[in-house]
Amino acid sequence: MENVYKAEVGGKILSIGSGKIAKQASGSVVVQYGETIVLVSAVSSREERDVSFLPLSVEYQEKIYAAGRIPGNYFRRELGRPSEKETLTARLIDRPIRPLFPKGYCSEIQVIALVLSMDQKNDPDILAMIGASAALEISDIPFAGPIACVRVGRIDGKLVINPLISEYEHCDINIIVAGSETGIVMVEGGGNVVKEADLLEAIFYGHEALKPIIDMQKKLKLSNGVQKRPFVLPEKDKDLVNKIVPEASLQLRDILMIPGKQDRNKSLSVFKSDSLAKLGDDFTERRDEVYDICNDLIKSTMRDFILKEGRRIDNRKFDEIRPISCEVGMLPRPHGSALFTRGETQVLGVLTLGSGRDEQRVETLLGEEFRPFMLHYNFPPYSVGEAKRFMGPSRRDIGHGGLSTRAIEKVLPPKEEFDYTIRIVSEVMESNGSSSMGTVCAGILALMDGGVPIKAPVAGIAMGLVKDEDNVVILSDILGDEDHAGDMDFKVAGTKEGITALQMDIKIHELSKDIMEKALEQARLGRLFILDRMLEALEKPRENTSSYAPRIITVNINPDKIRDIIGPGGKMIRAIQSETNTQVEVDDTGLVKIAAFSQEESDAALQAIKDITMEPEVGKIYEGKVVKIMDFGAFVQIMPGCDGLVHISQLAPHRVAKVTDIVKEGDIVKVKVLEISKDGKIRLSRKAVLEEENASDSK
Repeated sequence: MENVYKAEVGGKILSIGSGKIAKQASGSVVVQYGETIVLVSAVSSREERDVSFLPLSVEYQEKIYAAGRIPGNYFRRELGRPSEKETLTARLIDRPIRPLFPKGYCSEIQVIALVLSMDQKNDPDILAMIGASAALEISDIPFAGPIACVRVGRIDGKLVINPLISEYEHCDINIIVAGSETGIVMVEGGGNVVKEADLLEAIFYGHEALKPIIDMQKKLKLSNGVQKRPFVLPEKDKDLVNKIVPEASLQLRDILMIPGKQDRNKSLSVFKSDSLAKLGDDFTERRDEVYDICNDLIKSTMRDFILKEGRRIDNRKFDEIRPISCEVGMLPRPHGSALFTRGETQVLGVLTLGSGRDEQRVETLLGEEFRPFMLHYNFPPYSVGEAKRFMGPSRRDIGHGGLSTRAIEKVLPPKEEFDYTIRIVSEVMESNGSSSMGTVCAGILALMDGGVPIKAPVAGIAMGLVKDEDNVVILSDILGDEDHAGDMDFKVAGTKEGITALQMDIKIHELSKDIMEKALEQARLGRLFILDRMLEALEKPRENTSSYAPRIITVNINPDKIRDIIGPGGKMIRAIQSETNTQVEVDDTGLVKIAAFSQEESDAALQAIKDITMEPEVGKIYEGKVVKIMDFGAFVQIMPGCDGLVHISQLAPHRVAKVTDIVKEGDIVKVKVLEISKDGKIRLSRKAVLEEENASDSK
């Protein structure tokens, strides 16, 4: 039976319905906001997999038909590989729901969100996340929901729930807030250098606004929900635990205090294999069970260090940042480079500058977009000492790149001041905690090294949390092991003045305002420390771009001359580019951009453009070529695409009986512009030039 529930959210009606579409899924809902509609389904298999992780997959799909268009690619259908927006939205859905499944649940779970209609006003990503929670709530899949989310924007100092897509560019805060009825579970987004207090206000303004959506899900569950399938996590063998833990605990404490990540991991691997060997041959087949007990012991011991003994495994203070080193200008041919090292996390940032033709073209539900800034994050297996199949960018790579992009793009110069396409590549060389924030630091230094006039430098830091009832510890600049054993991964990037991007994920059910406020303040202090270390390497952007970067110059021409520059079928512009080894772009307003790799080449292209587009001036003398002979005079081309008439009476100071007595086609002559009529016809005189030359000679 179909049921639809509605509520006002952000001044518009949001509806969640179920019971009509995709009824064979474990749970399915249709979420609508304006004329944007998203179908979300959730399915879990009955068979359990023999895995030690939650087998959850989330897919988000934007079909171009939702916007009333046909795909623009060669095949005229959506390609198999998801777009960057689809990947980022899938991760956005995954992160808040993943901690809400019971620990040890091993049946495959798949959540699919499909955009059915897109009104160009309301972003479907919010609806997809709401739909994921609702579909799981009404299904038989064990799930500790519901949760909901909203987008919070701030326009002209006023907080707005779910701003229109067209309003995004006017928002100095744009974040997605996901939460339960009583707390925050995820935050994603950024701001145009905003204060921590303002961001905190926006987060909890959003939390208040999402409560009606949670109420709708509760009602939908009562009307359309089914009984949850029984799931009881098998208890660990207490006798086996008692055989391992007492002896292993003492040994484990010493291992966890080994300073280097690789050395520590090797010792932990030996520790687990030794624990199994000490039990004897009878336990060989119970290897996974023994290793699982060892992993729980490693995690609990690490948490005890922090909560009960007040120390971290590398002996840092809770708010202490690892040693930092920064180098710039390492690579000679790229247009900027920087190596940022923080502890055992190391990132190489590489900058390349290009022209407008290098902008990324992306087909979206809103139409074609052109992006003048790109940041590509790469996480090779050697960065963590592993040997794996070398593939293209993973979802994680795209997600980390998206976060770093948001952090940096807020401080890039406007196109009017720096007319380049900018690409940063992040090559992670080592990783032990927050390579995405290392990417922000390396990327900013590479921009400064490349002479990009950024508004202010940006640094990033990853914060952690270990919580046990009322005992709460916030950790600055977390290690990978601390992330694994902790309850929160909170990444914050910004300038000295405020935040440009943040991303918060938690493994517990929710966070309070007090904890978030403390985490933001501790992150601010850590960020300032990191910025100081970065500025020691390079205080400000270099005055000039690299000698290997293209030179881009612009010139405005009369729009009527655009066709002359382009020529028939593009013949003229191709010839200019080929002869001068440049790239020339012309827009409809008459703005011409020339990209060249040397001053000589750009000067040659500019002169060619001027020659074509030069406007003749009355009274000025030009040297031109006779292009046509008539009985009444000769036509002389004084510049490309521009010719005028020299009447027979203006060919010479004396009477001329026949035009060919004075000039022939192909002759080069000097002529003076006598008049330009309203319709553009040009009257020229050779006689006036000769008279002026004679007068000059007589003096």
